[in-house]
Amino acid sequence: MINKLSPWGTTRLRMVCAGIFAAMLSACTASIGGGYNETTRTNELKTDVLAQSELKKVVIADVNLGAPSRNYVERSELMIDGRVAAYLRQNGYTVMPQREFSQRWENAKLIYGDPVDPTTGKVNRKTFIQLATAVRDQMRDQTDVQGFIFTDLVEHEVYITTGVNRVARFDGVTRKPSLKGPGDGVTADFDWGQPLAAISIQISVYNRDLEQVFAGLGGIDLSDAIDTRSGRGFVRRKDILQNEDLIDEGIQLALHPLIPMKNWPGNPPE
Repeated sequence: MINKLSPWGTTRLRMVCAGIFAAMLSACTASIGGGYNETTRTNELKTDVLAQSELKKVVIADVNLGAPSRNYVERSELMIDGRVAAYLRQNGYTVMPQREFSQRWENAKLIYGDPVDPTTGKVNRKTFIQLATAVRDQMRDQTDVQGFIFTDLVEHEVYITTGVNRVARFDGVTRKPSLKGPGDGVTADFDWGQPLAAISIQISVYNRDLEQVFAGLGGIDLSDAIDTRSGRGFVRRKDILQNEDLIDEGIQLALHPLIPMKNWPGNPPE
């Protein structure tokens, strides 16, 4: 015999479930490491080009290789570049001041123009290549730079897994969605199949001749949170890209195997 819940009992059950779910989210909004992750990218390392390249003194470009980041992401770019530089230095690289690149880039824009359309955000690849080549030529002639590194913060859609643990797995990381708003949970009919936004870091490395040596991608964090006002959807977080541990994990993923990552999550269990 099946016992049917009264309307009061149904409401109470939903409140209890919402409270439990909120506690789970509050206890841990992110998971670092944790073994094999099937979303881990196999990054591209051109060993033949690397073998022919001196690549121990590099500069990190202050422009994206692709389209510009959105404003709420762009404000964290300088800080993240600093953490990329610190990780490179920890592993034997010399990182030149970023102004060595940025000053020459701004000067080149006076000649070739801005490759980014301020209205659409689209990049004119021909102009971009002209600027990159001009900066490369100047730095190769005037400094002892050996490599150029581009760091793009990429925002994309991900999905939450089904089951008891509601997490999102993307680009080698596992992240739990956080809550935003005055409520303490979601409605019973919350649509867990809808996408939410996440941020990954793409790192591209070129030698002094602008030949690509390496390209990698690593997940950082979710830029959306569960909207507890409605309990039905997602809303952008205000504390995006503030957790240094999550940023460092993404950087390590994005630079593997150029710099081997300890406990790289791309190795499936035996």
